[in-house]
Amino acid sequence: MMTKEQINKLNTTTLAYLGDAVFEVIVREKIVTERPGDVGRAHHTAVRYVSAQGQARAAKAMIASDFLTEEEEHIYKRARNHRSISRPQNADPKDYKIATGFEALLGYLYLSDERARLREIAAEAVRIVDAAKVFK
Repeated sequence: MMTKEQINKLNTTTLAYLGDAVFEVIVREKIVTERPGDVGRAHHTAVRYVSAQGQARAAKAMIASDFLTEEEEHIYKRARNHRSISRPQNADPKDYKIATGFEALLGYLYLSDERARLREIAAEAVRIVDAAKVFK
């Protein structure tokens, strides 16, 4: 485990890189435990949650409802606002930046060993995407 001081020194892109993987595993675990056996359908289902659009939808809703703590929102905004030279291939640039902030927060919580809170946020993100039913 890293200290919060060490984690805060990491580039937010690094936190997002880790957070993306962590969220992908959490989502895949949920899918295979609820509906085992159909990998094709599992992948299609996972994309709804782990896409920039799904993550952005969840992050916006969590910010609007004050679900995140002040510290979590600060981490999210730091990553969202980080200037990036990479361009999203299949996502709206605004959604991509919001999703990057969400992923960085998850990466931060993972490295901070705040696994219970990480799972709460991931579960809320899944709930939000499920409630939306249809992407815009």
